Amino acid sequence: MAVIGIIGGSGLDNPDILANPRDELAKTSFGEPSSPLKHGIIDGVKVVLLARHGREHTIPPTQVNYRANISVLKAAGCTHILATTAVGSLREEIKRGDLVIIDQFIDFTKQRKMTFHESFESGKPVHQPMADPYNANLRSLLIKECQQKGFSFHSKGTVITIEGPRFSTRAESHMFRCWGADIINMSVATETALANEAGIPYAAIAMSTDYDCWKTDEEPVSWDAIAKVFAENAEKVTLLLKGVISKIN
Repeated sequence: MAVIGIIGGSGLDNPDILANPRDELAKTSFGEPSSPLKHGIIDGVKVVLLARHGREHTIPPTQVNYRANISVLKAAGCTHILATTAVGSLREEIKRGDLVIIDQFIDFTKQRKMTFHESFESGKPVHQPMADPYNANLRSLLIKECQQKGFSFHSKGTVITIEGPRFSTRAESHMFRCWGADIINMSVATETALANEAGIPYAAIAMSTDYDCWKTDEEPVSWDAIAKVFAENAEKVTLLLKGVISKIN
């Protein structure tokens, strides 16, 4: 039976979606995860919710203990992970409030622990394939649910993950567009790579909140602007999660 881990990103980590919630404090061999686990039920399915940046959003992107977060969800018996993330749009057609079902990532981080394998046991190398890092079945379910609900969404998109917490320079933003990135954030590439290493099917729902800073006819991204779009559109992500979870097996 499926147990679904939900990693809630900025503004998208509402514990009220769970029935019969209970907290669990947990540690791992990689240290403490970002938040206590919140166990509960959605439509008869066991769900474990973790707040990526802490429940009070106190953990900057680089300081998130991604290894602990993924390993604690695996230890909790999660068979699948659905992640939510706020992103900036690098494409005109990806508008504020649009959802993107990510299919590829570019990692532009520089300071993070990106693997569980800090040494190779008995000299046997471990190199994780990463050609298609997002689970096809989970992505298909998310796409169908977006279609059924009539949401404005994009069925694929490449996310570039930067270190943060600063936003891009205009030169960087234009460079990322030239590289083929469609959206930008500060978390998902790290998390995706680790989930793949842990053998947990993983998919990410991105919500576009801004246009980064490449669009000269728009104000550059700010946290206040992001928070405003969250407030107006977070319910869509909640409805999408609730609609999909009972269909995962």
